[in-house]
Amino acid sequence: MTDLATNALTDLRDAIDRCIVELGNNGTVKIPILGDAASQQPAGEERGLLPPAYEGGKPRLVLVDDDFDPDGWYTGDQVGEGREFDGHIIIELSTRRWVQFKGWLRAGGGIKAGGGIKAGGGIEAGGGIKAGGGIEAGGGIKAGGGIEAGGGIEAGWGIKAGGGIEAGGGIEAGEGIKAGEGIKAGWGIKAGGGIKAGGGIKAGGGIEAGGGIEAGWGIKAGEGIEAGGGIEAGEGIKAGEGIKAGGGIKAGWGIKAGEGIKAGGGIEAGEGIKAGEGIEAGGGIEAGEGIEAGEGIKAGEGIKAGGGIKAGGGIEAGEGIKAGEGVTWQYRLFAGTAIWTNAIKTIVCKRLFGGEVAYGDVTETDPTWEPNR
Repeated sequence: MTDLATNALTDLRDAIDRCIVELGNNGTVKIPILGDAASQQPAGEERGLLPPAYEGGKPRLVLVDDDFDPDGWYTGDQVGEGREFDGHIIIELSTRRWVQFKGWLRAGGGIKAGGGIKAGGGIEAGGGIKAGGGIEAGGGIKAGGGIEAGGGIEAGWGIKAGGGIEAGGGIEAGEGIKAGEGIKAGWGIKAGGGIKAGGGIKAGGGIEAGGGIEAGWGIKAGEGIEAGGGIEAGEGIKAGEGIKAGGGIKAGWGIKAGEGIKAGGGIEAGEGIKAGEGIEAGGGIEAGEGIEAGEGIKAGEGIKAGGGIKAGGGIEAGEGIKAGEGVTWQYRLFAGTAIWTNAIKTIVCKRLFGGEVAYGDVTETDPTWEPNR
């Protein structure tokens, strides 16, 4: 055999050794990467560790069907139970099923799975976390990038992302939820602590937080919004049902609720405030445009609107009431009922429409004014 033929045969054998195809126990085809001449990765490296020329020079660990038992538990020894892989973890299974890890699942890079991911401890990634199904952790979930799940996201502790958080289902955390960008859920969002987003917060269901809720943009819920602390949005706040806060409520734009609005502190909106039922605030109520309630309006301090004030029931304010247009109500109106000395009791508007002024000094600036004229 000539030297040329001998060299060619040797090269062919080397190529076959680097691309062994074997049949796994469950009938799936596995292609272990035993070596790669382009990256000088020697044969015998851990199966699934691909060349480092991937996303910022970080290696990746690819886990396949044979790395998990029939119940989805990881059976290898490279990750889980406190071990960290300094690269990206890619889970590529023949079906979009859940996989489970004992203890903490940690990656220096990102974590990606076609199905769901569960960890008895927390899940932590230096990059993003993405799952075709849900993401569930007994501890916290933390990502340097975004967190995205086709299903729900659930953590026994808190959830934190340098980017956005998005779930096709609900999002729930035993502690707080924090995102550098927006938070979006197909169902509800619930946190034992506060919820904070650099962008907007949107939920198909309700939003509930043991602490405060804060968004750089708007807050929108298909159902109610409830916070143990305050609620604040750089843009608008909208709820299909009621809005309730232990502290104040503040929006750069308007506030709208299908049911009532209640705040332990004040309520403030750059535009209008509208509620299908009553509006109640421990402090004052102020809107750049109008204020409208299907039932009564009650404020521990004053009420001020750039437009009109309209209530389906009575109106009560601890201090004065001022409106840029008319004030309309049923039953009785009280202004200046606060217990402190010298509480302001003036009612200033273009014109009054409605029930009885039970307490307060009225000044109508345009007694002939009519709405929408």
